[in-house]
Amino acid sequence: MSDQTITSVSREHRVFRPSAEFQRQANLGSYSAYKKLYAESVNAPEKFWTRQGKELLSWRKPFKQALRWKLPHAKWFVGGQLNVAENCLDRHLGTARENKAAIIFEGEPGDIRTLTYKQLHREVCRFANVLAKLEVSKGDRVAIYMPMVPEAAIAMLACARLGAIHTVIFGGFSSEAIKDRVNDCQAKVVITADGGWRRGKVVELKSNVDRAVAATPSVKSVVVLKRTGNPVTMTEGRDLWWHDLVAQVPAEHKARGFDSENPLFILYTSGSTGKPKGVLHTSAGYLLGTTITSKYVFDLKDTDVYFCTADIGWITGHSYVVYGPLANGATVLMYEGAPNQPGPDRFWEMIDRHGVTIFYTAPTAIRAFMRWGDDHVKKHSLRSLRLLGSVGEPINPEAWMWYHTLIGKKRCPIVDTWWQTETGAIMVSPLPGVTPTKPGSCTLPFFGVIPKVLDEAGKEVPRGSGGKLFLKSPWPSMLRTLWGDDERFKRQYWSELPGYYFAGDGARIDEDGYLWVVGRIDDVLNVSGHRIGTAEVESALVSHPSVAEAAVVGRPDELKGQALVVFVIVKTGIEATKELREELRSHVAKEIGSLARPDDVRFAAGLPKTRSGKIMRRILKEIAAGGEVKGDTTTLEDFSVVAALQAQEE
Repeated sequence: MSDQTITSVSREHRVFRPSAEFQRQANLGSYSAYKKLYAESVNAPEKFWTRQGKELLSWRKPFKQALRWKLPHAKWFVGGQLNVAENCLDRHLGTARENKAAIIFEGEPGDIRTLTYKQLHREVCRFANVLAKLEVSKGDRVAIYMPMVPEAAIAMLACARLGAIHTVIFGGFSSEAIKDRVNDCQAKVVITADGGWRRGKVVELKSNVDRAVAATPSVKSVVVLKRTGNPVTMTEGRDLWWHDLVAQVPAEHKARGFDSENPLFILYTSGSTGKPKGVLHTSAGYLLGTTITSKYVFDLKDTDVYFCTADIGWITGHSYVVYGPLANGATVLMYEGAPNQPGPDRFWEMIDRHGVTIFYTAPTAIRAFMRWGDDHVKKHSLRSLRLLGSVGEPINPEAWMWYHTLIGKKRCPIVDTWWQTETGAIMVSPLPGVTPTKPGSCTLPFFGVIPKVLDEAGKEVPRGSGGKLFLKSPWPSMLRTLWGDDERFKRQYWSELPGYYFAGDGARIDEDGYLWVVGRIDDVLNVSGHRIGTAEVESALVSHPSVAEAAVVGRPDELKGQALVVFVIVKTGIEATKELREELRSHVAKEIGSLARPDDVRFAAGLPKTRSGKIMRRILKEIAAGGEVKGDTTTLEDFSVVAALQAQEE
């Protein structure tokens, strides 16, 4: 077993069984029903997915074959045609859902807007006409850099309606990050806003776009939504106001059917190498994955008000704010701002006021709520809640119990979901009313998913032992490739063990067959639920004129999951001062975005390296956490470097 493999030390034995009351109304009502469907999904996958595809999606042209699999490339629902936006909107028209709320939006300042399915359909048609006038058509790329407002979802769905490919860039990223992503996919149009609200302040989105677009020759137009009213510079011929454009087009748009494998979006995710990876998802398989998981994992009903706190810039915002819930005809609550604005009870106050029934958030947020104190929760009844969810990283049992007791009042099932940008939809999760849960375990695989925990030789590890997490068979919502880099796609996900998808996580399976994910195996850091590649942060540091070399590691942090600790070697003649430390923190925030701002900058005379020149981050992690350096150090080139770093720590 390599020292990279994560072994879990957690041994959680508490089990929470589904209540009879929840079970009676669940979309999947029994454990035996789950076992039967799961067995069919792995033993006769084509039969299973053919039926689900026909039942859950609306087709323009029926598919001929459920799966064509030539490892590592999958084609799902071959020969079929559909329109993703039509599946999320048009099919609810003329039914009882057309006048039901699709999106309830609440801005940080307290403004509220509701869009019914009929109204949302009209706005998407309008914006599809706007994009068509800007000469966006099938296959063109459109970048979306917006606050959490309904127009972000409208822009995504308008792209889908036209067969164009959207790439949503998180509103917290810097102009550098926008530039890199826009240039990589050669986006034709950028959609943004003057600003967005965050912690009572305006985040100036348009000025970030202006700086980025100065170096993105592919961009022909920038569409700007007026959200905050802060002054912005509009470049004639390129920059256009959203409200002016939609006023000039009709509210009807005839959707076309597109091939089931037509690309839907590119979503960039940090890699362990410096360049962000453009994960490519296509239409029918991705939509089916998000639709079926939304239906069963969240037990969605027509009466639900569903609140997922994820930003639209992450995969969770794509799959479980927009596509999955809307395909199911759900009512989605969308919130723009921070969870502690104006006070730490903002979410609980909103849950009571809007009658939220399903709440899906990250362990990072849960740990923040715990730190802010129980009194903020106890002021609110939270009586409307019936189901809780967790996403983004493994949830520690202590946070799970707090969530269960204080937020769920011991009556709401918790669905602790494991999945990735690459998987597109939830892979492993309890099914509410069906699966007995254990605090900290994502429990059992979803339909069609075969997780395996294997050692370096590809053998299954004994129950309870840690190994690397792999997925054995293709699934509909899987990524198809990395944009413009199929070789990297093969190398990154399919080369670890032939025939298996490598998830990059360490895990164990317990004696009941429950999966426990114990964290990343590579050097990707998980800060506040966001994956940040060490190489991206390191290259940002080294771009500073004072820095010769840098290494980045995570230190366990109760609130954020991991805090960023950077070890920096300054250039000869440069003095390591307090001022430089602050300057480097700000520099990283400017280069990548504030979420990558280091928590701790430590100056070093040298870094622990192997003889081949590879930085031994494992040693730096142990030093950063204030622990003893353990494990194999035989490959270390110069042990005095470690001694010097430890002496500095003391």
